[in-house]
Amino acid sequence: MPFAQPLSAFSVFAGFLALFPASTLGVAEGDVITRVRDIPHFGLGTWLSDKEKVAHAVEYALDLGYNHIDAALIYRNEDQTGKGIAAANVARQDIWVTSKLWNYHHRAEEAHKAIKKSISDLGVEYLDLYLIHWPVAFVPGEGTEIDQETSIFDTWRTMESFVRAGLTRHIGISNFARKDVESIMDMCTICPYAHEFETHPYLQQQDFVDFHHDIGVKVIAYSPLANTNPHYDSGTQPILENTFWKNLADRKNATVPQTVLAWGIQRGTIVIPKSVHEKYINENLGALDITFTDDEMKAIQDTDKKVRMNDPGKGWGVKLFADLDAPTRLDDDDKKVQEL
Repeated sequence: MPFAQPLSAFSVFAGFLALFPASTLGVAEGDVITRVRDIPHFGLGTWLSDKEKVAHAVEYALDLGYNHIDAALIYRNEDQTGKGIAAANVARQDIWVTSKLWNYHHRAEEAHKAIKKSISDLGVEYLDLYLIHWPVAFVPGEGTEIDQETSIFDTWRTMESFVRAGLTRHIGISNFARKDVESIMDMCTICPYAHEFETHPYLQQQDFVDFHHDIGVKVIAYSPLANTNPHYDSGTQPILENTFWKNLADRKNATVPQTVLAWGIQRGTIVIPKSVHEKYINENLGALDITFTDDEMKAIQDTDKKVRMNDPGKGWGVKLFADLDAPTRLDDDDKKVQEL
């Protein structure tokens, strides 16, 4: 299938970036010099990236022109991601690096160890964004036992301290329900910069996306290509085989992934497709050349299936996404439905 030229739009973007001199953003323990003031709308995801391949993927992407890497301690490949960053011909101030706090590490002492390990493994002096990975705290060393002593408010206060200490420029959240977002916004001194959650054509959550735009919190869309991730088994038709998207991609002279990613960008989300293949890392940039009419955007909206691909809540015994599309269903919920 033909596809749009992948580098033309990025060349324009790179030229735009060059117009801005380095700017200084003050932090408690010294100033950070960066030419990437805000999170780029296109990045490289690293969840489930093969540990043997992710270093090359990151190096290749950065040398190609990507300037945004999304990582996490629990991905267990941050050390290799860091090798890719180090090998690339880019300066630290020209890239955006995100990492995340895992559930075991919500207690203050554990959290400090975790962020410092991520910074060390990634080979950077600081992070641009550090997220609470899930609104769930586990007791350290006790599997998935829920930590009743540590609330998300306790964790958020710890996160704020990381900004003051110069360990990260911004902090944010991931996989939160709306009520939890609102609770954090009500108590924060340093408020969330971004919220990373699952959203794609099969789980659009447009009202939730718009809510974040209204309160000034950026949305990072993970799994932006829906069920192309082999980890998912939703029973839903693979989006690459979806007739609607194949036809739309043909009209755009593009691939389905390029077209889906372009939709994610046009609706105001930040997309972070994961790949370790040079062909797809390069090809995905073609999304930057594609735009949609209002009628096309409406037609896409009408295809929403409200199918969530990633929900560990049942395994943890926690109701996640309670006020969103496709919330966690625990065994007790299923029994109540059967009784009705």
